[in-house]
Amino acid sequence: MYAVSELNHLLKALLESVPELQSIYVRGEISNYKLYPSGHHYFTLKDAEGAVRCVMFKGQALRLRFRPENGMKVVAMGRVSVFPRDGVYQLYCDELSPDGVGDLHVAFEQLKEKLWKEGLFDEAHKKPLPACPETIAIITSSAGAAVHDMIRILRRRFPLAKVKLLPVRVQGAEAPAEIAGALRYACRHRVADVIITGRGGGSIEDLWAFNDERVARAIFDADIPVISAVGHEPDVTIADFVADARAATPSHAAELAAPDQTELLERLESLRLHMLRSQSKRLELLRRRLAELTGRRVLTDPMAAVQDKRLLLDHVQRELCRAALARLAAPRRELAALAAALDAMSPLKVLGRGFALVTKEDGRPLRRTEDAPAGSRITARLSNGRLMCRVEEAIIEEERP
Repeated sequence: MYAVSELNHLLKALLESVPELQSIYVRGEISNYKLYPSGHHYFTLKDAEGAVRCVMFKGQALRLRFRPENGMKVVAMGRVSVFPRDGVYQLYCDELSPDGVGDLHVAFEQLKEKLWKEGLFDEAHKKPLPACPETIAIITSSAGAAVHDMIRILRRRFPLAKVKLLPVRVQGAEAPAEIAGALRYACRHRVADVIITGRGGGSIEDLWAFNDERVARAIFDADIPVISAVGHEPDVTIADFVADARAATPSHAAELAAPDQTELLERLESLRLHMLRSQSKRLELLRRRLAELTGRRVLTDPMAAVQDKRLLLDHVQRELCRAALARLAAPRRELAALAAALDAMSPLKVLGRGFALVTKEDGRPLRRTEDAPAGSRITARLSNGRLMCRVEEAIIEEERP
């Protein structure tokens, strides 16, 4: 007779004694996936007819290059044993890989989708490359052929630029941290105007450092334009999506980072010729203008302008006088007519015809006989003087009808 725990340990020993169950591959679909704070992964592998419980401890899980998800079809490699406490057999996974595609490919697509959703690939964040950088930083391995190709091309294309190499490892577990650290150092100390980071070609495993999230975020956070130059033209990494510019090869990155001095010299020569033609045309126009001004009368005979102004002044004066006389002629004629009419009505004219103007002593006109009683003194004004008279008798005549 066995106790429950004894039975469980017996089953455990029996299962672990079967060599085929100590390194077995199992294909299935992940369900009930849970990641515990301890770092252990618990899930179930199932197919259409069955299921098996699985566990992957933290030490093995650290080697995963992708994130397991429910519904993902995988191939698990491990050993079959019994957990004595529960009496349930389960698969202790040492390795886990996606079924049908490589784990690196799955990890690439997962990180790509994550960073894309966060906006790290948006064109709005891309910084323009400087036209003529004074300093170019290269973050790559100092032992690779890529760095020598880039330096050779930069010296040929634009020898005025300084080239600074920040050597890092570009392959292996330590490479992502070194590349990200070099990027942060270059930006913190403003060592260059543009940064090239990358390496030569290789397998997806060789290029994997540039698919690391730490490198991607360091490129995105850089305030200096970054050119990604990883592998050959068909190779695509996460760094290519985040960088401000993607080069097909490291040599192409050097061409993007620096202008071609031959093209610059040709451009400068073209600008020089254009400037010479423009200035020659301008000088010719100024010569013509000078010749035109030199022949003008105001320069050949300066007093001629004064004489012309004097003649113009005399002409204006005559016109003003003529206008003034014309303006005064009509009032003068009107004044003469009024004076003639007034003269015709003057009392003096009446006196000249034999009439007299009689006034009383106080100078008021004498109009009626009764206003001058006998004995009163009156004055009679004639055309050439006055008569002082005394009234002897006032005779009043009847008024005629």
